[in-house]
Amino acid sequence: MSASERLGDLLRELAPQVLGVLLRRHGGLEECEDAVQEALLAAATQWPAEGLPDNPRSWLVTVAARRLVDQVRSEQARRRREATAAAREAPDAGLAPAPGDESPGDRDDTLALLFLCCHPALTPASQVALTLRAVGGLTTAEVARAFLVPEATMAPRISRAKQRVRSAGAAFELPAAEQWAGRLDAVLHVLYLIFNEGYTAGSGPDLHRADLTAEAIRLTRLLHRSLPDDGEVAGLLALMLLTDARRPARTGQDGALVPLAEQDRGRWDAALIEEGAALVTAAMSAAPLGPYQLQAAIAALHVQAPRAGDTDWEQIRILYAILSRIAPNPMVTLNHAVAVAMTRGPEAGLDLLRTLDGDPRMARHHRLPAVRAHLQELAGEHAAARENYRLAARRTTSLPERRHLLARADRLEG
Repeated sequence: MSASERLGDLLRELAPQVLGVLLRRHGGLEECEDAVQEALLAAATQWPAEGLPDNPRSWLVTVAARRLVDQVRSEQARRRREATAAAREAPDAGLAPAPGDESPGDRDDTLALLFLCCHPALTPASQVALTLRAVGGLTTAEVARAFLVPEATMAPRISRAKQRVRSAGAAFELPAAEQWAGRLDAVLHVLYLIFNEGYTAGSGPDLHRADLTAEAIRLTRLLHRSLPDDGEVAGLLALMLLTDARRPARTGQDGALVPLAEQDRGRWDAALIEEGAALVTAAMSAAPLGPYQLQAAIAALHVQAPRAGDTDWEQIRILYAILSRIAPNPMVTLNHAVAVAMTRGPEAGLDLLRTLDGDPRMARHHRLPAVRAHLQELAGEHAAARENYRLAARRTTSLPERRHLLARADRLEG
């Protein structure tokens, strides 16, 4: 990894933490986010030339706080906020602490930021979008892809969400215990989408964004420590660990995508598999069944099979059938169709796929023609499969996925 890539990873890791510190001290999500972005830009410019500061987070907090104060001073209507913010903050706040001293800048407020973005004043869709942007560090385009909508639709949605949080007078603090349940579904969905964007990047030359998968796992571990008896929190953490365990084998030496059935299972992370399997087993035996537990159980069946041919597809089909009833969505149907094809034959899987043909959420998504091509290939319909592989390649914005799909189409040529 190059020095610029390491710096980028560090800044992405620190950004939500610095934003949390500013929100705790000053309030004002939109203003604080602007100040953090300016501090990140200053770091990206200065650190390569001057070297990494002893305490990068405190450096960013100090610079961002100064930018925020500058913004306040430049607007007459915000002079009262400036006085309030100055009163909250000690003169040396944000500076690097002495050895052994604890500084407010060293508190990780990311979890509080996560719950703020999932404020009940927002719609579920806005909660997810805002959290992906502010906590996950995704660009507006990446958030739009997660929602299967154009970027032009997503940008004003995020802006409106920030304004609504401000209008609601939301406090920057963890909610009381009785309020957690109301926000938990949105929080879990946010973490799930962040992980998915990292595990299969929606665009660009790389298949993975390890910074996003690591941050999603870190935040979900934080949540699990706070709610150890919640089955769905445990299920989501298990799902992430069991899925991330396969990451080392998902690409070849040339960066090409390697399908699950062709992966070298000896390269999978055995420790993550053991931890994830134990989590989902305990959750399913002690808590009400939920969609994340079901997905984790399916992931466990995949990774615990010694060989691809040993996969218990019948059990996977049953679990997807249950998941389709309690949490139906197009992606569940796509995966269910594969399991049906592996147990009932490819034609049965193709029949299930046809139920998605009129779904507007899948109208331009590459996964539908990609799965259809795979099942057509299994059925021996090579000409149709070739055309659908090429259609999926045209629709995806991920270069590794595009190369993989075109290679599958070329393999069926003639």
